[in-house]
Amino acid sequence: MNILMIYPEFPDTFWSFKHALPFVRKKASAPPLGLLTVAAMLPPGWTPRLVDLNVRKLAERDLAWADQVWISAMTVQRASTQQVVARCKEHGVTVVAGGPLFTIEPEQFPDIDHLVLNEAELTLPLFLADLERGCPQRVYATAEFADIQQTLAPRWDLAELDRYASMSIQFSRGCPFNCEFCNVTSLLGHRPRTKTAAQIVAELDGLYALGWRSAVFFVDDNLIGNKRYLKTELLPALIEWRRDKRGLPFNTEVSINLVDDEELMALMVEAGFDTVFVGIETPEEESLAECNKKQNLNRDLVEDVKRLQRAGLQVQGGFIVGFDNDKPSIFRRQIEFIQNSGIVTAMVGLLQAPPGTQLYQRLQQAGRLQGLASGDNVNGMTNIIPKMNMDVLRDGYRQIMDHIYSPAAYYQRVKTFLQEYRLPKIRPPWSARYIHEQGMAFIRSIVQLGILGKERLHYWKLVLWTTFSRPRLLPLAITLAIYGYHFRRVCELHIS
Repeated sequence: MNILMIYPEFPDTFWSFKHALPFVRKKASAPPLGLLTVAAMLPPGWTPRLVDLNVRKLAERDLAWADQVWISAMTVQRASTQQVVARCKEHGVTVVAGGPLFTIEPEQFPDIDHLVLNEAELTLPLFLADLERGCPQRVYATAEFADIQQTLAPRWDLAELDRYASMSIQFSRGCPFNCEFCNVTSLLGHRPRTKTAAQIVAELDGLYALGWRSAVFFVDDNLIGNKRYLKTELLPALIEWRRDKRGLPFNTEVSINLVDDEELMALMVEAGFDTVFVGIETPEEESLAECNKKQNLNRDLVEDVKRLQRAGLQVQGGFIVGFDNDKPSIFRRQIEFIQNSGIVTAMVGLLQAPPGTQLYQRLQQAGRLQGLASGDNVNGMTNIIPKMNMDVLRDGYRQIMDHIYSPAAYYQRVKTFLQEYRLPKIRPPWSARYIHEQGMAFIRSIVQLGILGKERLHYWKLVLWTTFSRPRLLPLAITLAIYGYHFRRVCELHIS
């Protein structure tokens, strides 16, 4: 059986990095971890092939080769997914779909032949068994959660690794918190389930053997959900694994309460983590209480961010406006928080209500929903009817984005961060390829940002300041300058 696995295209969004990737001659941020994991679960003798539309186009010969097309996608990929499904149906190819998009809103895809929903470890074997008997059902779903210690390692060999800027692996699923706007717990549960340290080391060994030396993203929605296992098993194993390795800096998502455990912070940095995404959401205490973001309450969040930075962890932050308790003053408060904290990569979005969340249920009962959540955090759109006047909300949102990604504010924020940051001791690969890629990215940044760009004065001031004040951080400063170019382009094209 020939299985064509298709990953739909991401639109030009905050996290797509489409305007930054050309600096390093890459096509996409990371390959589709879900599809590569599902590929490892196929029966013997089946032949999978991956087409990631973020990397290359879907050719007629691909569809002609396929006995079935399998698709996985997230909400933000909805439009591309619909186009792929329509094209497959034109060719008469059986379409099988699973993943977050289809689990959240299966009713939006009536043309798909088989929906294998929830966690594939549980539902895919049922589909395969019925398929072998010649009686596959249309929908396979479960309310149970999988034992991911039985999950197989992804089929990295199916991906064109040299076209990606980073790789992804998963240690845990589930989150112990209960944020009103988040659908992680409805999809994956409250109790964090973990792989074994041996599984993670084996996956990293597989990547390292293939020559991978760039970043690895732990896609966990909250890596520190099970602190005990993290501190006693995984992080010590990663520290040992890294002793004779070069490259492979790690990044992940955590909750802000990481800052309460200095030992855990130190272990993460020693294990090779240098970046964490944290859901800050808002500096407004009433809005944090409204959305049940209890872990962020009663804190000096700016100081917490700086403590993480001083420990060796760059903080990327998620922010939201449009809570019921938000007043027009929130836009200025968000700007001040982002600038003072030195959170360079600040993702700010309007509040959205995905199906399956407590927020969705509450607003549905109140008659305050309109359409589907886009899944795009920075397109200035929302599917809720806010209490604040919509025009005021959208104007305030544009005010935030125009300010924080203006060259002057952005480069000042980079400097604020670099003044705090302690660079972790991760040995660079120093291969000829690595040196060439880094050197060419620097040269392209000089041309695009330092000569042609309207930010050129700020670019050169940052380069000179970093060179003389924090010279070891110069590569990071250049990377962040390139990120800033991407974020400004996204704002110019979709928000301003």
